[in-house]
Amino acid sequence: MSVPIIAFFNNKGGVGNTSLVYHLAWMYSDLGVRVVAADLDPRANLTAAFLEEEYLEDYWGKGRPTISRCVDPLKRGLGDIAVPQLERISDNLGLLVGDLSLSGFEDQLSEAWPKCSDGDERAFRVMSAFWRIMQRAAEQWQARFILMDLSPGRGAINRAALIASDYVAVPLSPDLFSLQGLQSLGPTLRQWRTEWTGRTSKNPDKSLALPAGKMEPAGYIVLLDAVRLDRPVKAYDKWMARIPPTYRRYVLGQDAAAVAMTDDPNCLSLLRHYRSLMPMAQEARKPMFHLKPADGAIGAHYAAAQRAYYDFRQLASNIAVRIGEPLPDAGTP
Repeated sequence: MSVPIIAFFNNKGGVGNTSLVYHLAWMYSDLGVRVVAADLDPRANLTAAFLEEEYLEDYWGKGRPTISRCVDPLKRGLGDIAVPQLERISDNLGLLVGDLSLSGFEDQLSEAWPKCSDGDERAFRVMSAFWRIMQRAAEQWQARFILMDLSPGRGAINRAALIASDYVAVPLSPDLFSLQGLQSLGPTLRQWRTEWTGRTSKNPDKSLALPAGKMEPAGYIVLLDAVRLDRPVKAYDKWMARIPPTYRRYVLGQDAAAVAMTDDPNCLSLLRHYRSLMPMAQEARKPMFHLKPADGAIGAHYAAAQRAYYDFRQLASNIAVRIGEPLPDAGTP
């Protein structure tokens, strides 16, 4: 039985995708849930958030296992995927390290996609590589979930990564660009799901396990740039109102009836701006909700750090419920 893979993805960049995966991975770890954070973004931003630059330079320089090196045998035509090795971040959190050289796999993934229609065995090994690597990593780690960070865009790497996912959560900003991204996201996921389903029956090697390509919409998360008395600033009001019907119409293919975001079951969370907590957390190299007075989180900053804990705990719980894996009741920080 495979471990659920949750992809966090939006066609539009700049919506806080990597920060979201980083904080959720830490939150699940804090709640005692074993998780794998998989960095499938060729920019490796998630990896850089977890690991010090000096350590990462040494890590890459010595040829230690990354997602890119796991597919090296396929890229070089010398065999199948290599065994992944996770970087231990905490007792419950393992990182599948990203690598800028992953972009070199893009061309082979592009070539493999149409060849699957012809029953080409190697093409199926290439297209299923990400899924098989993540499943092996999760088995080693005994993980309950896999959280996958992706770059924006609809390239071949993202197509293969999304085919590997069971669920897709969409981070959004309340603006025109996020809404435009939603309008292309839903049709793209449906097209890839249909095309992959049609290809899997042509796999000549029945012993080769393939991802189901579910890509089931898990909901959306709205990240605000600023708040006023716990409400969005006025400039965002019209975009906030348009998110629920746009998501329903284009991602779910349902009636786009108007509904308030607070009443929309597809809204996983509305995350507020945490003022200057983010740069403080980046300097301390820890999630916002781990900040203490010794890190400079004093007074209002410390209260905001506690608020961040409750917000991300609720989001982690909502996602777990949405994918049918509810969490045990969690305590206070």
